[in-house]
Amino acid sequence: MKPVDVINPEETGETGETGETVARLPEPRGPISAFLFERLARPPHELGELAVTSADPVLSDEDLQLALFACYELHYQGFGEVDDRWEWHPSLLRVRQVLERRFEWGLSGVVPPPAPVPARELPRTLGRLAAAAGDGPPLADFLHHEAGRAHFREFVVHRSVYHLKEADPHTFGIPRLRGHAKAALVEIQADEYGGGRAERMHAELFRATMRGLGLSDSYGAYLDRVPAITLAVNNVMSLFGLHRRFRGALLGHLAALEMTSSLPNAKYGRGLRRIGGDATAARFYDEHVQADAVHEQIAGYDMCGTFAAAHPSMTGDVLYGAACCLALDRLFAEHVMKSWENRATSLRGGGLEPG
Repeated sequence: MKPVDVINPEETGETGETGETVARLPEPRGPISAFLFERLARPPHELGELAVTSADPVLSDEDLQLALFACYELHYQGFGEVDDRWEWHPSLLRVRQVLERRFEWGLSGVVPPPAPVPARELPRTLGRLAAAAGDGPPLADFLHHEAGRAHFREFVVHRSVYHLKEADPHTFGIPRLRGHAKAALVEIQADEYGGGRAERMHAELFRATMRGLGLSDSYGAYLDRVPAITLAVNNVMSLFGLHRRFRGALLGHLAALEMTSSLPNAKYGRGLRRIGGDATAARFYDEHVQADAVHEQIAGYDMCGTFAAAHPSMTGDVLYGAACCLALDRLFAEHVMKSWENRATSLRGGGLEPG
């Protein structure tokens, strides 16, 4: 997929611009996404029924994950050829519901719903979940000590799907909360958005990382290249963020991100410097080492702890969101490492051109 009016650096060697760009619909990956994209390119109309019959495991179902991602993307930056009125069109929402039901079913098969705990125990239980993840998956160690430039570029391409809209999925939770939990979420998100300074927004810092590795920094530039598991990592955030019933899971997801971020990001930063990355390229990772160490406490106690005190029946939801975050990140890391161990690319369509 090529963004509108942005030159692909793999063709020209030029980097993308940091200004606003508009992504195009990606290439379909099967009958579901083909059905959906052909219709989204037209003015809003009734879509009709959608049957999901794939036997593929849900989290590795390329067609389903891409179709669901595209539905969710209409709530973010959208696509250049898709009418904005599709965002809340009842016909599209019915199609999305079919996809979401299958996605939820697939998640429940990988992450059984945890048992609720007493509200006062929730922060410590979240801490134990995070501690069980260790200091990051083997992927973090590999990027720290062994990865070459080509490996690091692939990793950054995967992560760009989220980091170029970093924090946006969790921000949907702000109007769904009250009191201390809401204030804590706003405090975390304000840091993610650079404290009001555009150049310090985490998405902008990541653009600098991409440019430093000779990659396009344009929103959506690599959507066609990432596999289903990368899309699933992003889709679970949107699923939780766009449904009020999942507000507890959304907070747990964010807490798990913050609690397991500092050590891996320190390794990513050191690994990037090892292969020649400069301070500008590594700043994104350096920022997360510092910020997330603080966010960890805010997320566990001030956000999730106070939410649990106000909603003691929803502690299981919070733990489920955290467990989904950790499980999908583990599956993503396993996919990438298995590909590299087999001397293959972890991306779709072959490896990246040198940059």
